[in-house]
Amino acid sequence: MRELVFLLEEQSAAEMLDGVLPRLLPDAHYRCIPFEGKQDLEKQLVRRIRGYINPMAKFIVLRDKDAGDCRVIKQRLLGKCRETGRDADALVRIACHELESWHLADLAAVEKALNIRNLTRHQNKRKYRESDKTISPKRELRRLTNNHYQEVEGSRAIGPHLDLDNNRSRSFAVFIAGVKRMAGIAP
Repeated sequence: MRELVFLLEEQSAAEMLDGVLPRLLPDAHYRCIPFEGKQDLEKQLVRRIRGYINPMAKFIVLRDKDAGDCRVIKQRLLGKCRETGRDADALVRIACHELESWHLADLAAVEKALNIRNLTRHQNKRKYRESDKTISPKRELRRLTNNHYQEVEGSRAIGPHLDLDNNRSRSFAVFIAGVKRMAGIAP
């Protein structure tokens, strides 16, 4: 059986994807495997892919850029995928700078999920129009929501409301396109 396996830096990404993937891939089988941070993900990545029993599985690795160079991070993760011998079945995507960049790009989703009024009026401000350029999106999201945003619970609440066609975060749009391609529903 064809299956998409998401290897994720942290639990908040799994929570967000549980709200996104059923809408994006209603007929697909998927599994989210969260790790305990980026070092744990990188340490276990080769073993987890090599040991995965389903030979028809496709792997999507998602990691935050944080303060690193996304090209260097991506190449390192692609190298680990090559080590597994299943690199043709793997896709690496980097959230710039953090997963919360994707939330900042869709303040209507944040407003709805956290039941906070008037957040969408900020969407046309420069830092929210190009949320991938926000240096500390998690801190910005907490500030904007008066600390109502909490990482895991917030991602769980926001995920079902994210606009899948939103292109204010380039890294989100590239991630969605890559998932569709891996699922065989886009070229």
